[in-house]
Amino acid sequence: MGPAREATVRRRRDFPGWRMVWALSVTETVAYGVLYYSFAVFLVPMREELEASTAQVSGALTLSLALSGLGAVVVGRWLDRFGARWVMAGGSLLGGASVVAWSQAQDLPQLYLAFVGIGLASAAVLYEPAYAVINTWFRRDRPRALLTLTVVAGFASTIFLPASQLLIDGLGWRSALLVLAGVVAACALPHALVLRRSPADMGLVPDGRPDDGTPSAPASAAPEVDLSPYRGAGGAWRRPAVRWLTLAAALQMVANATVAVFLVAYLLEAGAPAGLAALAAGGLGALSVTGRVVLTVLAARVGIGTVTAAMVVGQAVGVAMLFALPQPAATVVFVLLFGIGFGVLNIARPALLGEYVPGPVFAAVSGQQALAVQFGRVVAPLAAGALITAFGYGPGFTFSAGCALAAAILLVASDRAAALTRERAAPR
Repeated sequence: MGPAREATVRRRRDFPGWRMVWALSVTETVAYGVLYYSFAVFLVPMREELEASTAQVSGALTLSLALSGLGAVVVGRWLDRFGARWVMAGGSLLGGASVVAWSQAQDLPQLYLAFVGIGLASAAVLYEPAYAVINTWFRRDRPRALLTLTVVAGFASTIFLPASQLLIDGLGWRSALLVLAGVVAACALPHALVLRRSPADMGLVPDGRPDDGTPSAPASAAPEVDLSPYRGAGGAWRRPAVRWLTLAAALQMVANATVAVFLVAYLLEAGAPAGLAALAAGGLGALSVTGRVVLTVLAARVGIGTVTAAMVVGQAVGVAMLFALPQPAATVVFVLLFGIGFGVLNIARPALLGEYVPGPVFAAVSGQQALAVQFGRVVAPLAAGALITAFGYGPGFTFSAGCALAAAILLVASDRAAALTRERAAPR
């Protein structure tokens, strides 16, 4: 290994940005595991003790998701001005306190109040602030940093669903929540100790090269262009690429949420064994991790927008195969095709947005995009559920496939619009 290669490896290993990525990978896994995924395990014991219906108890999570989307807009503006360090540390403490309040809820109003806090904490500690950190600290290595973050955090449900059930079995659901509250609150420590606002504050530039005055030109990112006509978060929304990307992300979330909510019920009604139905649902999450790796590898050669669009089209094809093939082959093919694309927007959206808008407004625009994505997550079960109730699972899943196809078309449109904007803005 030559001296230049040794210096590059040393800089990457010692670069504070990578320490932040690994710290965020752990804290995101905890935050998603406790504040979102664990709810499914606590649903039944909560429902029985509070003497409420499933819909009434589930409404608390819906409220949390809606507030998380709204809060992301405010948090995004804060991140652009002050960085993620204290907002994420404070969000972890708020999350821990809110889970304590959840554990003590004696009726539905108290439960809903606790989930107001959980929703606000989620806006401060889930993916959006972590994306802002990576966008600030990385250029050339941004796809690799996003892959690290989302692959590790992709195991949140795998870790926290069984762990939560073990805690409930051993301690009861209220004491189990107290343990999880402590785990969430403890994430404030790495947030406060490790996160920093920008490389310039430490005499560095993105990706870790010393600030010696040499321009930092990413090897694989889009070329820098004059974005002066689009200053500010409001100006960024005048760019067609930003609007198409946002709508694509929201539609893909509708497709994903529809399948996540109704897949097991459809398979059981279609006569599939309960074990196969559960395995299929779990397989979507596992394959989403594979899909993120595939996306990162292929994007360096083909382009992240093109690869993402192709994988989202694959989701629509998977839905068609679910109804066209006999069981169990239909389920296997569906899980493979739909699962590969299940989590690709978690990498593609922040990576593409980082190319489309100036860095100083990235977090504000990303937070506004998150609101649209959360809207898709909340609306999907209602819209698809109404279709399924009225017409059956075929039209409901066709709705999901249509959303995926529309998202793929919009992804291609956003990539082309961004290329045209760069061409027009490039110096003559």
